[in-house]
Amino acid sequence: MTDQAQTEQAQPYAPGLHLLVDFWECRGLQDAKGIERVLREAAAACGATVLGVMLHNFGEGCGITGVALLAESHISIHTWPETGYAALDLFMCGRCDPRAALPVLEAWFSPGSTRITEHRRG
Repeated sequence: MTDQAQTEQAQPYAPGLHLLVDFWECRGLQDAKGIERVLREAAAACGATVLGVMLHNFGEGCGITGVALLAESHISIHTWPETGYAALDLFMCGRCDPRAALPVLEAWFSPGSTRITEHRRG
């Protein structure tokens, strides 16, 4: 039996899909109200249930860090406006597909460059 077959036999159900998203050359990286709105819209696009959103603004000219806590897991964000970079982490389980959030996030941040890494968890 192959290692993959053993893994699938031991864990036939993957709890979810985890996306690591890098956006460069973004806009809106200091707009806490806009970021909260887009995190909620991104979760809705995936069919996820938002339990709460907590953001911290590091002050004038600095970035924002935060998380949308979901019944299905989370969306987190860290922004660096001084370099135009945003790092997002989207993990969802059940029937939610975090890839459905990407068009919403891309429309808000308008990145010049994007890298998305997918990881099946479990």
